[in-house]
Amino acid sequence: MKKNTLLFSNLLFILLLISCNEKKLTEVVEVPLPTAQEKVTIGNPDDVKADEGSFQLDKLSFGYDALIPDFSALTIESHYKNYLYYTNSLNKAVLGTDKENLTIEEVLKKLDLNDPVIRNTAGGYYNHGLYFKCLSPKAGGEPKATLAASINKDFGSFSNFKTAFKDTATKQFGSGWVWLVVDKTGVLQITTTQNQDNPLMPNAPVVGFHGTPILGMDLWEHSYFLDYQYKKKNYIDAFFNVVNWDKVNENYLATFKK
Repeated sequence: MKKNTLLFSNLLFILLLISCNEKKLTEVVEVPLPTAQEKVTIGNPDDVKADEGSFQLDKLSFGYDALIPDFSALTIESHYKNYLYYTNSLNKAVLGTDKENLTIEEVLKKLDLNDPVIRNTAGGYYNHGLYFKCLSPKAGGEPKATLAASINKDFGSFSNFKTAFKDTATKQFGSGWVWLVVDKTGVLQITTTQNQDNPLMPNAPVVGFHGTPILGMDLWEHSYFLDYQYKKKNYIDAFFNVVNWDKVNENYLATFKK
């Protein structure tokens, strides 16, 4: 009898324990919403100004939220301020040197690759400037005019070019850039560089061809991680929704005036 009573007590304790655990699992826990002070505040690109120096930011031609849903306001703001970082860092690096009075293209073409500070800051400054100038709300689609004809001539069609550009960007390993460049013979080529290198740097390692970039896509994680996490391919697709082909065409025509 004692044995049965003990067994019954143990069984009752186990049932009670299970009941309590089930109650905990089904409990609804209320999570408080962030207060107004805790919410992220998006700024105004017009308020972003570089420190005094030879090189200045190109003003963003649209608001941080203008590229939604392809790029969030937070992504554009943080990325634009990354451009600010390279601008200020470059100005500090060239202060008091002969590079202070050169154009950014001249700095890059005379670059000593063994100078990592100038290499990274000048590259980052130029690359981000081109990137932001080639983005625009209500853009995308296909190029027109002279650029469209040249893409058809050099790639067979815009569809072929787009596929090749996306494929090259997808295969790029690690941080870097993919470019549409005009090579020294005037032919359009797709090429890539690591880190903040670009095809204007004559001695920098380039996968493809050196030349004058007319379109560049940033493949560093800071350009897409907040919106797409590790889905880089989705970022690459979204990029083509906001490319300002009129500006790219303008860049292309400018290469023949030099």
